[in-house]
Amino acid sequence: MIKLYKIRIGEKVYEVEVEEITEKNGAIETSADSNNKQKIDKNENRPLQGGTGRSQVVKAPMQGLVVDIKVKIGEKVKAGDEIVILEAMKMENPIVAPCDGVIDVIKVTKGDKVNTDDILAVLS
Repeated sequence: MIKLYKIRIGEKVYEVEVEEITEKNGAIETSADSNNKQKIDKNENRPLQGGTGRSQVVKAPMQGLVVDIKVKIGEKVKAGDEIVILEAMKMENPIVAPCDGVIDVIKVTKGDKVNTDDILAVLS
């Protein structure tokens, strides 16, 4: 079933057709989903170097901008130590080590934009 809506933004009026979709009819896809299919994630192109096989990956919990990197490769960290500072929605968010370990890989640099679940660092 298609519904027609009129939406006013400022002085302009837009007509929008919306089709009802259920799980039985198919998948719901947003424009952001289709854009991500065409992009190649920059983190996928950087090889993981080092590592011992018992690595712990530190991922971005949200999209944002890397404003600071608090550690260096080879540095020992304890659970809860700050690894990266992400700015999201005008707030700085510390990303911390999930466990004790040594920083094997840092996959981002200051100024990088990251998406949710991008790999920031690898601990061993």
